[in-house]
Amino acid sequence: MLPSSPLEAEIRRLIKSTGPMPVWRYMELCLSHREYGYYIARDPLGREGDFITAPEVSQMFGELLGLWAASVWKAMGAPGTVRLIELGPGRGTLMMDALRAIRIVPPFYAACHVHLVEINAALRERQGSALEGVKNLHWHNSIDEVPEGPSIIFANEYFDVLPVHQMVRKETGWYERVVEIDRTDRLAFGTAAEPTPQFEVLLPPLVRAAPVGAVFEWRPPTEAMKLANRVKTSGGAALIIDYGHLRSDAGDTFQAIARHSFADPLKNAGQVDVTAHVDFQALAHAAEDLGARVHGPVEQGTFLRRLGIETRALTLMAKASPQVSEDIANGLQRLTDAGHGGMGSLFKAIGISHPALTEIAGLSDHPAPPAPAASAPPAQGSASDAD
Repeated sequence: MLPSSPLEAEIRRLIKSTGPMPVWRYMELCLSHREYGYYIARDPLGREGDFITAPEVSQMFGELLGLWAASVWKAMGAPGTVRLIELGPGRGTLMMDALRAIRIVPPFYAACHVHLVEINAALRERQGSALEGVKNLHWHNSIDEVPEGPSIIFANEYFDVLPVHQMVRKETGWYERVVEIDRTDRLAFGTAAEPTPQFEVLLPPLVRAAPVGAVFEWRPPTEAMKLANRVKTSGGAALIIDYGHLRSDAGDTFQAIARHSFADPLKNAGQVDVTAHVDFQALAHAAEDLGARVHGPVEQGTFLRRLGIETRALTLMAKASPQVSEDIANGLQRLTDAGHGGMGSLFKAIGISHPALTEIAGLSDHPAPPAPAASAPPAQGSASDAD
């Protein structure tokens, strides 16, 4: 059977030479292969791409995160220099909108050194255009390259593309799920020949009674621990927003997206986006184990409402044309609604901070909004303009 993409040909070669590969390795190759990886050279965002993220839905998302960052900076004691870091910054839309809002707090804006963690050359170029004129702007391949110091970190739809392990429950134990070549010469899912020894002792409570055939997904805590260690040792906070579940549980969420629709994750390797839901309970445990403070998680709709998104929408709509007002209302609904097509409940927000930060806006039960919505900057056009 002919490969559906150049990367599939490479994956088939690897399987034939070394045997079936774990799902995490397949996902890693699909996203970050040095030549054919999905995130290496393409711009996957917007209507012409494969998906649209919250910053492209509405400017309000980035603006509120900017004001959230300002409130964190103030709670930190307003340090004279702070690393404003974004992991996987897309087209730079979130940071552009955040910095526009941050300008209403001049001392904070002056303190910001912006660090973008991005491996995609095409997206780096888009980010540079969006952030033209921003001083103290730096790019890195990894957060490890960002200089130490007080930090405020955005990670919007970043953790879902980190490679995920899948384990399958059988009568004789838990087996690593793999990608193999089946009898029809197609890529297919299978399981390792032997169970993973003592894997049962690592399972969270909800998974221990999972039935035969159940799938459990887990990610190494490395990235979460990096964020927790940075804010614990140098001060600051990280905000993680992604789609996922609040509690660790069984379930197969490995999926592919192409042209805004679900696709077969075993076809067109390197040409479709492959992801898996984020386990927020596991993120929280990883951060707490290092001594950082965890805030939340809460649903994205709840988080944005606590930050004042509804008031901000009304402020923008009062000064906008009917068409732009409709776009603003649609953006508000998509970001906060829990129904079909809405991001409000599927996406969650969690904060990781230095232990001294006992409350963080939007993630504690009764925090005040980080800044009056009326003082925020004006609308920059319709939500569809960002796409």
